[in-house]
Amino acid sequence: MSVVPILPDNYSHVLAEFDCLDPLLSALRLDSGRLKCTCLAVSRKWLALGTSAGGLHLIQREGWKQRLILTHKEGWITQVACCPHDEDFIAVATSQGLVVVWELQLERRGPPERVSVSWEHRGQAVTALCWDNSTLRVFVGDAGGKVSFLRAGSSKLGKGSAFVIFPVQTVTTVDSRVVQLGYQDGRLNISSLSRCYLCDTEREKFWRVGNKERDGEYGACFFPQNRGLLVGQPPLLYCARPGSRIWEANFNGEVLSTHQFKQLLACPPLPLITYRNEAHYNPAQKTPQSIAFPKLLYLGDQNLLTWTDSAIYIFTPQNGQVLLWTEIKDLVDIAVYRNELFCLHGSGRLSHLSLLSAERCVERLLRRESWSLAAVVCCMFQHIITTSRARKSIPIDRLEHLRSQLSSSTHLELIGQMEEVITKLEPLDSASSSRRSSISSHESFNVLDCGIYRVISRRGSQSDEETSSLINPSMSEEERLKEFSFVHDEDQVDHDPQSSERLEAERSEQGLQFHLPLSFRPKPPRMALQAVKDSVSSFVKKTTEKINTLQMNSELWQRPELREGGQAEMSATTAPYSEEIENEVYDDMPNTEADMQELRSATERAISLIQDPWVLLDPVCLGETLLEWLPVLERILEPVELGLLAVGDSQVDGPGEERWVRDYLNTSSEQQEESSCMPAEPTESVTEEKKEEPPQIGEKEDLCESAEKGVEVINGTTFPDPVRVVTPEPIPSDLLANLTQLATLYTELSCFRKQEKEQGLGCTTFLRRYFFLLDQERVRRMCLLCYQEKPEVQSSFTEAMLDLTQSSKVVEVIQRGDLLRSLRSLRELQPWSAPPLLAHLHRLYEKHGEAAVRSFSQFYPTITPADVMTMAQQSHFLAYLDNLVQSRTEEHRLSFLQSLLEPESLRQDWLELALTHDAPQHSDTLTPDGQPRWHSHCFSWGYGRLLSLLISLPADFSSKQKMAETCRSHGYWMGYLYLCRELQHRTEAFSTICQLDDISLLEGTDGVEPQTLEEWKLLIQLCQRSSSEVDSEQVTGVNGSGWANGSADCGGKISPESLTLMLARTAGPDRTMAVLEECGVQLALSPHSKLVCELLRVAEKRQRAMIQTMLERCDRFLWSQHA
Repeated sequence: MSVVPILPDNYSHVLAEFDCLDPLLSALRLDSGRLKCTCLAVSRKWLALGTSAGGLHLIQREGWKQRLILTHKEGWITQVACCPHDEDFIAVATSQGLVVVWELQLERRGPPERVSVSWEHRGQAVTALCWDNSTLRVFVGDAGGKVSFLRAGSSKLGKGSAFVIFPVQTVTTVDSRVVQLGYQDGRLNISSLSRCYLCDTEREKFWRVGNKERDGEYGACFFPQNRGLLVGQPPLLYCARPGSRIWEANFNGEVLSTHQFKQLLACPPLPLITYRNEAHYNPAQKTPQSIAFPKLLYLGDQNLLTWTDSAIYIFTPQNGQVLLWTEIKDLVDIAVYRNELFCLHGSGRLSHLSLLSAERCVERLLRRESWSLAAVVCCMFQHIITTSRARKSIPIDRLEHLRSQLSSSTHLELIGQMEEVITKLEPLDSASSSRRSSISSHESFNVLDCGIYRVISRRGSQSDEETSSLINPSMSEEERLKEFSFVHDEDQVDHDPQSSERLEAERSEQGLQFHLPLSFRPKPPRMALQAVKDSVSSFVKKTTEKINTLQMNSELWQRPELREGGQAEMSATTAPYSEEIENEVYDDMPNTEADMQELRSATERAISLIQDPWVLLDPVCLGETLLEWLPVLERILEPVELGLLAVGDSQVDGPGEERWVRDYLNTSSEQQEESSCMPAEPTESVTEEKKEEPPQIGEKEDLCESAEKGVEVINGTTFPDPVRVVTPEPIPSDLLANLTQLATLYTELSCFRKQEKEQGLGCTTFLRRYFFLLDQERVRRMCLLCYQEKPEVQSSFTEAMLDLTQSSKVVEVIQRGDLLRSLRSLRELQPWSAPPLLAHLHRLYEKHGEAAVRSFSQFYPTITPADVMTMAQQSHFLAYLDNLVQSRTEEHRLSFLQSLLEPESLRQDWLELALTHDAPQHSDTLTPDGQPRWHSHCFSWGYGRLLSLLISLPADFSSKQKMAETCRSHGYWMGYLYLCRELQHRTEAFSTICQLDDISLLEGTDGVEPQTLEEWKLLIQLCQRSSSEVDSEQVTGVNGSGWANGSADCGGKISPESLTLMLARTAGPDRTMAVLEECGVQLALSPHSKLVCELLRVAEKRQRAMIQTMLERCDRFLWSQHA
């Protein structure tokens, strides 16, 4: 990394990019060439993004979650503006000149509504939108110079206000295109290509700002004066002029002064602090800039913002200075809220910048653990970071911690610069005074003439003795020994040979108390047990050495005799116990080389046997082969605690050993219960009398069953086997490959066999004990096939993968709770391996729930829907599946969904899931006797798109019939009618349509239209039968609000008269009347229907006459040709 330049002292602020919005655009599908972001607006709550397809995405800034999408068929979105005083309203302009004001109705949980619409600018490009800062009024400017405003009606304004339609009014028409609009305290600012105008909207008065014209895009904005002595003063108006100049005018449009920034911009651009690239500063770039400022915006704390397509400029107009300018390419538009900037680039990309002081920028980078960027900002702004004022937000210890986090291999020069910065740091005055008071209380000192404090140490005083006490937990053993420096060589001769390897682990045990049991770290069983016993013996030895050392230096450390005697007694009582444990461990150590050779020969023999297809393809022969190999594996690589339990049952080592083993296993079992997904059943405590009694026959059988399920039984208490993810002993690679093949084969065979009495270890037990030997991908696929029958296998696999990936850096990011950053870290792990990625996604799901599941679609096909189904709730899985299917293009969704159905039975399962989640109530769609309710098909279904795809998939007759019954039982009538049409159950379809009472279901390509006169007769009879029931249901009402739940209005009612008109259009009026007589329907047609029938008769006669004429002409022509 190159040397970081040091900035001049006049720079105090910086533009920084902390968040990446690329995942947000990717989730909204706005990063493709077909769909782009065209405009943006920002408020306290919302980030609004207009698209080239006419959609407006409303993103909730807290968590960057999409809440709404508003669609417009009147063209693509050109302008958008959020209401500053009521965030429930937003204004949108389209490319056809339409202006819409939307009321989001989030508080009332209703659907968004268009509360005001204006076509005043039809055919013109709307170039500016601006809200009134006190009322619901929007000002609109277009390319023709017209300025108008429209008011929005809302129920918030009072009773009946929502039904009032306010007319659109034209404010004025200026001489050229409107560039920018602004509103403040009753005054409207209009900036055009030639002038800037000020309008009093209440008195309808207009002023021109200044006398000189201009030619080009120049912006203007109001500048509130709300600080210090200026509070209550009217705002100022700043207007851009050619040549990097800005007019300052009062609230009446009178120009007060002209600010010239051409020479002030003859300074190098300040680098943008971003993760995308390194910061570069070129001090030689000092050329005056003559710029046209296309727009002016009020930013943050008394700052003025403008930009061009290649740079951002921020001024402090009250001082007439340039705060900073930064080069950023391809800028199209900028929206600001306080000190935050949201930039839209020409490629459709978004960037989120923040204007911060240098110390605030460093503080935020430290919180985000962006160590290198924080160090770069510290080195660039040394004149700010080193001041005493910066110690309030950036203490010295945080800067030293920052330096320690930098890598010496990649940031060597940066580390050197950080050391220079730390040496220049000025402490806070309060910190200096407290340090001096601390010195004065513990040391004696005098002050020299030059102001230097000369400190005289008082070593050996009472205060010094108190701070060096043995029981002081804040001081480590190493620091105490260094302080006295009386450690002799002969004291270290008796150390355990392995003590040097465990030095770092023992150093971390600061303030260790003199009692048992010790705390254990989660390690593999054999290694953990060995480490525990070693630590006990090493701890006793170190205690003895410490006491001896302190006794040798008693003249420097005065200790009470009572305390010394107490510790000597403790060491004397502890030493024999630790020696017994150590001797027992060394006696039980197996001959590693001989065991490995035996394991290798048994493994090679089993491998050679399964090479025979007759053995490999015969489950019985294969099982016998693996059962011959399994005892050797268990004897050599079995968990240590199993052998230790057998020793404990024989009572050889006394009750102390048994209690110590039981404490260890209790600790292990608690850790397993916390990490396992399976609920553990509480076990009853066993008294001493019951422990002495031998177990009965029934108890032995229960213990055997528990052992097969992966739990261990100790004196009647069950403990799950700890999952071993690391090999307890080094195994050669060639032997490990063969062991992996055999162990995975045994796991799969024990999982899928259905024998009543299994020999050997059960699947769950074997998986937990020998997971370090298994092929993770094969075990994952095995779990997907058997997780419903054996959920404990899936939970054990998940627990093992969580333990195996615990040391990954991604885990730290996930634990912080930032979903977008966690997903970015996971994407950086590509290429993915399914089992580790599945473990990380499991952590994400536990942390964020449904929000995390919805983002899992980006990891397909590495993570399949079957994987997500095993970890997520059913409602959350549906959200994932819907997102996954909708991520494909519309023409490929059906085939993609078909490819996910493995096996085919998943279609019925997913259909029932979609019908039972985010669906209407059964009482809204079904009558008590199971019939369709009136107009209940108009209810919206949360997963309607997924339902329509599921029922459209190709399937056999029985599957479709089953799906139709499922749709009917849940009241999903549109799907039921579609399936009835596919199954040719037309009678059931006509009966359902008559009960739903919607004639549109008989029309169109998706309708079920009668094809014969018999079907028409049946339909008319069904209509007569259900008309009385529908009328009674309409009178009583359905749940108070009928079917109006936000869906579109349904079609017209079905009546004998409407069916008569439909039949008349198809078969003719005369034939229709004959059909009605056959059905016995006495129908009195309305005047309108009679008129339609007469017109149809006339049209039919003319059509017959025309056909007769054409036939006669054809006949004459043919006879003439024949002659």
